[in-house]
Amino acid sequence: MSFINSILNVFVGSKSKKDLKEVEGIVKQILIFEKEFSLLTHDELRSKTVLFKNIIKDSRNPFNNKIETLNSKIQSSSNIDEKDEYYTEIDLIKEESNKNVEEVLNEILPQAFAVVKETAKRFKENSEITVKSNEFDLRLSSEKTYVKTDGDSVIWSNKWNAAGKEVTWDMVHYDVQLIGGIVLHRGKVAEMQTGEGKTLVATLPVYLNALTGNGVHLVTVNDYLAKRDSAWMAPIFEFHGLSIDCIDYHSPNSKERRKAYNADITYGTNNEFGFDYLRDNMAHSSKDLVQRKHAYSIVDEVDSVLVDDARTPLIISGPVPKGDIHEFNELKPRIYDIVKKQKDLLTQVLSKAKKLIAEGNNEEGGFHLLQVFRGLPKNTALIKYLSQEGIKQLLQKTENFYMQDNNREMPKVDLDLFFVIDEKNNQIELTDKGIDTISNKNEDSNFFVLPNLSIELTQIENKKLELSEEVEEKEKVYNDFSTKSERIHTLNQLLKAYTLFEKNTEYVVMDNKVKIVDEQTGRIMDGRRYSDGLHQAIEAKENVKIEDATQTFASITLQNYFRMYNKLSGMTGTAITEAGELWDIYKLDVVEIPTNKPISRKDQNDLIYKTKREKYNAVIEDVTKISNQGRPVLIGTTSVEISELLARMLTIRKINHNVLNAKLHKKEADIVSQAGNAGIVTIATNMAGRGTDIKISDQIKNDGGLAIIGTERHDSRRVDRQLRGRAGRQGDPGSSQFYVSLEDNLMRLFGSDRVAKMMDRMGLEEGEVIQHSMMTKTIERAQKKVEENNFGIRKRLLEYDDVMNVQREIIYKRRKHCLEGERLKVDIASMIYDTCEILVSNSKGSNNYKDYEFDIARFFSMNSTYNEEEFKSIDEDEIFQETYKKAFEFYNAKMISSATKVFPVIKNVYESASNNFERIVVPFTDGNKTLNVVSNLENAYNSEGKTLVNDFEKNISLAIIDEAWKVHLRKMDELKQSVQLAVHEQKDPLVIYKEEAYILFGSMIEKVNKDIILFLFNGELPSKDPSNIREDRRVRRQQKFNISKEEVLNSDEIASKNRKAGENVSQSNN
Repeated sequence: MSFINSILNVFVGSKSKKDLKEVEGIVKQILIFEKEFSLLTHDELRSKTVLFKNIIKDSRNPFNNKIETLNSKIQSSSNIDEKDEYYTEIDLIKEESNKNVEEVLNEILPQAFAVVKETAKRFKENSEITVKSNEFDLRLSSEKTYVKTDGDSVIWSNKWNAAGKEVTWDMVHYDVQLIGGIVLHRGKVAEMQTGEGKTLVATLPVYLNALTGNGVHLVTVNDYLAKRDSAWMAPIFEFHGLSIDCIDYHSPNSKERRKAYNADITYGTNNEFGFDYLRDNMAHSSKDLVQRKHAYSIVDEVDSVLVDDARTPLIISGPVPKGDIHEFNELKPRIYDIVKKQKDLLTQVLSKAKKLIAEGNNEEGGFHLLQVFRGLPKNTALIKYLSQEGIKQLLQKTENFYMQDNNREMPKVDLDLFFVIDEKNNQIELTDKGIDTISNKNEDSNFFVLPNLSIELTQIENKKLELSEEVEEKEKVYNDFSTKSERIHTLNQLLKAYTLFEKNTEYVVMDNKVKIVDEQTGRIMDGRRYSDGLHQAIEAKENVKIEDATQTFASITLQNYFRMYNKLSGMTGTAITEAGELWDIYKLDVVEIPTNKPISRKDQNDLIYKTKREKYNAVIEDVTKISNQGRPVLIGTTSVEISELLARMLTIRKINHNVLNAKLHKKEADIVSQAGNAGIVTIATNMAGRGTDIKISDQIKNDGGLAIIGTERHDSRRVDRQLRGRAGRQGDPGSSQFYVSLEDNLMRLFGSDRVAKMMDRMGLEEGEVIQHSMMTKTIERAQKKVEENNFGIRKRLLEYDDVMNVQREIIYKRRKHCLEGERLKVDIASMIYDTCEILVSNSKGSNNYKDYEFDIARFFSMNSTYNEEEFKSIDEDEIFQETYKKAFEFYNAKMISSATKVFPVIKNVYESASNNFERIVVPFTDGNKTLNVVSNLENAYNSEGKTLVNDFEKNISLAIIDEAWKVHLRKMDELKQSVQLAVHEQKDPLVIYKEEAYILFGSMIEKVNKDIILFLFNGELPSKDPSNIREDRRVRRQQKFNISKEEVLNSDEIASKNRKAGENVSQSNN
């Protein structure tokens, strides 16, 4: 592929050169305006912002006038269809207005960017800037220390506090940073190297797009960066009258967080932006909403947020009935016992394999070696043995033999094992021997075997029982199937916890809780839990409190959240390797931005050793040598365990060092600040790779700069590039060297075959090393395999969530109409229309007048306008149209009547001297259930009960929609699991999921419509007694919800789990 690209570059030219050529002219214009603006006074420079805002305002006026005209028509019209058309037209006009504003922004871009650059220059060159004060300045002077009043003027200082650190502004945009700013404004990804000032680059498009007043969101990977960058950049924006805030400073659903979203510029973490969206769509009052429309977002470290985090959906969940009931603790001793037995067995088998192979009996020795590999692939002794000459090849040859003919011979290998592990796909399966072992002798032999539902149910039907007895018998079978399914699932998850998930690698235990470690950054991911009961299994294994099971109340993937933005862009140092995915999912083009100074870092080819022991010894030797030269060293590791091992080895050598990993993440800022000092050795997991800037002195630059030592290649090339990028910032010298062994996870699973053959051919002895560009490329190919696999997982997750997203948008749109109230009348008319259509269609289809008469009375509380003869003779469409017309007229009359009936009660409460109520709770009932409606007493009194009736419509609609949506989400979760069984029938589970989800959602919408109609038509004030109306004293308490990002496992693993369940069923029938 690279050969083809090189040929295309010759004839067509490289993409990066084309991208840069496009913006060269704009950069020249910016520099011309910058020169012109340098002659302006400070006040004249500030007035440019007012000018830009007025230009944007003038461009919007024609569109706003059209919208005002349509809103007037809506107010005066009583025709629902007309109103619906007007609302649709308003939406289209708003879209046109936004496109027009975007064109205006493109026109003023050179001037706006020049204003920002000139502002940065003046803050650098002046310790104080004095300007005429305005209302915004005066408000800031009472809140910020860097703005002080002086008569009619204000003085801006160039020193301020940024997240606890005192800074003096010393930055001015380079020309290449102007290119980055243009790319971001155009809705693309700007790839900029470490130290090129991404935070400063963002000020350019942020300022330009904030002029619209629509709000700009700048998204960061953690709250430290959000708080630091928002404080660091704030004065540049505030100097021009633009407000800025950070949502991570404020509590969810608070007034302060709403104010932060209403600011011109809003900083925050990706998680909080996503969770706020979900919380808004669970709100019960428009006052609880915090977010505005999603206009423009810049995502910092865009590959981390939109690629790495994209496989973990954001979930708000709550308790489920009997969520604390599980069998993890009961089954744990059995799993512990079976894992121990397998370890003991395979220790002996490995010894036997070694002996047979040493004797030259490769056939039998290879057989036993394959048994160990399938039973415990992470066994340390096995991994070490496989690094010996020819052993890896023998294992692969044996495995290929037993895998031929669709694994026909593999059961012979698994016969003596208790369970089999597929490490690549994160799968584990119990064998027949394993099931027999964990089943107690006094238990039912089918204690861990699923019953065959079809056979069991057929047997019951053949008994010819009474209907009640048959239902009871079938219920027992269903319950038995459900119980055993859950038991087998619990068993499998415990097995995974004990064999595939290692403490201090995949997770750590802190504060008596299991916390997942991010494989990309090494940071602890608070609030994230493994899905599907795996997290509970690990909690059982580690003897910590097992958290209760929960059910989903709201969820969204980060892909679908960020695709809601009208314009999306991002910046990072490592995006080009994921350019395909960013375009495929987000339609984001990646543009490589040139560095301000050429990179002088020396990147060495990988050093490849046979064993980890040899590799780590070599690392320590190299680190000792570099440290003694006075150069700082950053050692990158992939796990907490390795960082602690290297720390112990350095302690033995008496080399001073700092350790930064998931256990010590709170010391990150202090350790990173020292990492550039002479002779300092810093051992860090991948958390040192993002958002950290290690600065070095001139003396260290002369000595060779910062040395990067990678102790293992990560699954993702981007993480390795991030680590390398810590050295060589802004043309600084530096070096990077990765150490690899054949025992590393990446090499074991994907890359070691070719390398092992090469090392065997060369006859390398223990301790010897191989280093060549060809070997480095082989490792990168292995990384590509992993990246492709991970992209497949993320894309599959998105395909499932796309189905949910269509439903989510419909429900959230209806909720929004309920909260705002404007379009609720149109929605209610649509519900009446749809319900009438279904009722008439069903009754005419069966030609059953009695059903029609009953349904009309039940749902609409009115009598039929037709007799039986007329019903049977008149056309279906005519009956439908007449029924809808009468029902809608009846509803409007009922709402007017309800306001008239309720007003005397409201009047009595309002005029009573003893009552000093602001908000009241009014009970309404449809004869079956009672729902409370909250309303403003004064508004209800002044409108003679009309606002109370409007609140009645809002409250009832919201309550019914929310309850139905909650149930529907649970059904969708169950559907997603159950459709995986479609693999047995050679069908795509996703296709089945889409079909079933469509039917489920249609049924839910129909039920919601009918339930709302039932209550609205039949709901009445139960009593005219004013004492039934009470004050709404309670401050709306936010229900205690869990927020989490579930670590979603491989979809192949889910399919395999269900496939195994199917096999167990078929085996039980033989």
